[in-house]
Amino acid sequence: MLERKPGSEFPGLVDRFVTYAKVHTTSSENSDTYPSTARQFDLAHILVDELKAIGLADAAVDEHCYVTASLPASKGCEKVPVIAFISHMDTYPEVSGENVVPTFHENYRGGDIELPKNGRRILAAENAYLQECIGETIITADGTTLLGADDKAGIAEIMEALTRIRENPDWVHGPLKVVFTPDEEVGAGVKHFDVAKFGAKVAYTMDGGRRGEIEDETFCADSAIVTFVGRDIHPGYAKDKMIPSVKVAGAFLASLPREGAPETTEGKQGYIHPISIKGNTSETEVTLLIRDFDLDGLKPKAEKIREHAVKACDQWPGATFRLEVKEYYRNMKYDLQKEPRAMDYALEAVKRAGLKPVRGSIRGGTDGSTLSARGLPTPNVFTGEQDFHGYGEWICVKDMELATETILRIIEVWTEKER
Repeated sequence: MLERKPGSEFPGLVDRFVTYAKVHTTSSENSDTYPSTARQFDLAHILVDELKAIGLADAAVDEHCYVTASLPASKGCEKVPVIAFISHMDTYPEVSGENVVPTFHENYRGGDIELPKNGRRILAAENAYLQECIGETIITADGTTLLGADDKAGIAEIMEALTRIRENPDWVHGPLKVVFTPDEEVGAGVKHFDVAKFGAKVAYTMDGGRRGEIEDETFCADSAIVTFVGRDIHPGYAKDKMIPSVKVAGAFLASLPREGAPETTEGKQGYIHPISIKGNTSETEVTLLIRDFDLDGLKPKAEKIREHAVKACDQWPGATFRLEVKEYYRNMKYDLQKEPRAMDYALEAVKRAGLKPVRGSIRGGTDGSTLSARGLPTPNVFTGEQDFHGYGEWICVKDMELATETILRIIEVWTEKER
């Protein structure tokens, strides 16, 4: 294990995390700029300065808010494939990420965790993983914001690993790269990222949950837009003539079964999820998410949407609809199978960090889904973040330390096996 040197000039893992968590970086779904919010550059500039301070001289941020840096290989390790570590700077837009107050709960004894403000608490009954953190330090927000461990814990862990390498120059390693991205939470994290120019063989997103878990599966994802077309007539003269598309859309939504919705599914079960509706009497547009771990499971769900749209129009003679299905991302397992070392070496690294490796799947997507499809195999590694996207987000300091150690072990395994 690479230890921090006493009297180091650099801040520690937890100090870094607290600093990053306090920077307001919330992204926005209602923006036509990239990144979606200029405030994400605030953290980007901090990270560039820190990367340069620990010896990554080429650290820079570009016009798209991508922070990149590289660490050359140790002498004799130049032929080791380039590996990269990635985390995102933005936080979830639907819960405030401004004025975050990281709050420490030391020597956690079990039970619910009271947050200082707004009467909120983290319920032990809904967070079974808390039992594995008894006796440890838990970090939460104060009840007025999310914490931002998703994904500032990942950033802090990457920075800490690089710092330890910098402080231990005799520790050999292959060539390394890091990337900190914007707008992951709004599905655009790597929209402008040039994989070929970046030049890594394999990457790892540091954006997972419980200790020891490496995720190599995501949903296959499409979106469906159903546009119902009615007939608008002055309401004073509408009898037997008007076809209100809003009501047709309402009939469609009411007909969708609860079975196969997000609120009734778990594990490897897919779902159909209506997320927005907008329109008027003439036309109303309904947007739905389609998710399945199996690529072959997407088309039947799209057909089910079509069937329910037909039935809704049948209830309103004269109504019609248009259905557009858009590809979003695919299960990254299909691409990771082409480069088995990405997972094999990561699982070995978890063992070397003293943990039981768990091969997991994500009921969602990551930047790694898109990167893997573009030719950069990118599994997802645990950071410790828990119950993210809400006021009850929390993280165990021990997990952050274990994630940092796992990064170092991943580098170690790649170097040993490919040198």
